[in-house]
Amino acid sequence: MPGVLRRADECRLSRVRMFLTLTRIRWGLKSMDQISSQDVREIELSLIVPTFNERENIIPLLERIESALYGISWELIIVDDNSPDGTSDQVRDIARRDRRIRAVQRIGRRGLSSAVVEGMLTSSACVIGVMDADMQHDEAILPQLWKAVARGECDLAVGSRYVQGGGMGEWDQKRQSISRGATWLASLVLKTHISDPMSGFFVVSRRAFEASLPRLSMIGFKILVDLAASAPQPLKVLEVPYEFRTRSFGESKLDSAVVWEYLVLLADKLFGHIVPVRFVLFVAVGALGLLVHLAALGLALNLLHLTFLLAQSVAVLVAMTFNFTVNNFFTYRDRRRTGISFIYGLISFYLVCLVGAVANVGVGIYIYDAQITWWLAGVAGAIVGAVWNYAVSSVFTWKK
Repeated sequence: MPGVLRRADECRLSRVRMFLTLTRIRWGLKSMDQISSQDVREIELSLIVPTFNERENIIPLLERIESALYGISWELIIVDDNSPDGTSDQVRDIARRDRRIRAVQRIGRRGLSSAVVEGMLTSSACVIGVMDADMQHDEAILPQLWKAVARGECDLAVGSRYVQGGGMGEWDQKRQSISRGATWLASLVLKTHISDPMSGFFVVSRRAFEASLPRLSMIGFKILVDLAASAPQPLKVLEVPYEFRTRSFGESKLDSAVVWEYLVLLADKLFGHIVPVRFVLFVAVGALGLLVHLAALGLALNLLHLTFLLAQSVAVLVAMTFNFTVNNFFTYRDRRRTGISFIYGLISFYLVCLVGAVANVGVGIYIYDAQITWWLAGVAGAIVGAVWNYAVSSVFTWKK
């Protein structure tokens, strides 16, 4: 079976090469090497495609883009999060024969939004497009999106499923309801009306992107919401209808973690300028950890009949392990540790929290000795410990 798949890929790649050859002949060129500097056109559109396990879609996607963008000078930047299926290798193999295509392979980093931003920063054109690799977006409207931005008619042109003429394809009623609910939530943070802010299919001017860049959260999958909400001034938006298509190859990335990251993004847009949303999550996990600590302490004392010192030590260890595991999955999902790295991270978290506990007790004793109310001393110690644990674990345990 792998041999059959490789032959199928080679066949498709051969068709792409033939298409490129015919295109060069049509332009009167014998080879790419014969293009002189005065013949090279300025890149008019940089197209960013984030990927994870999309190897089977790369060649069909390229064929469709080549056809849709005929007459437009473009570059395609595929940003791959180190896909185990060899997506990056597939892109590099094609890029060796076509200079318009580039692969950016990210190691140790995950997330669609941050991948798109890295691709945009790598791009060259004054107009930047974003689309998925699964071919659910209709590439036929790319020229219309590009023209609207290139001619200055708008800052942002969005492929929309919700304006007249657009559609959700084969999505069932439940998934459509979830999408519309997420769209309503997005309206809480957007500075301008977009009927389909959940769309991952859009074209934006470099000027608008760079204006939003300092405020981008780069959390989760909804880069369009992030981009529009981060703009210092409301963006001028044009929406073009398209019919959402069914994925042919690969698997959807939509799961409960995507929903969680979307809620975190919205929270960051709403109050992240006041207090980091990661810190709020970190403290919330710590509060749950306190309940775990008390439960473990009770079990160790009443069921295992341990001494208080030993029972307290066990409870602290259980609570720290709980806090690390939950924070690793939720608070730092984009930097989460797996495999042997999980063990190293857990050990570093133990060390950070032990120092934080010393700081907690030290500050509490200092304030208490100053004859200030005991509960205030306890709260102050807890705050200092929490800030220490958050700040230091962000640098060492979940370093970027």
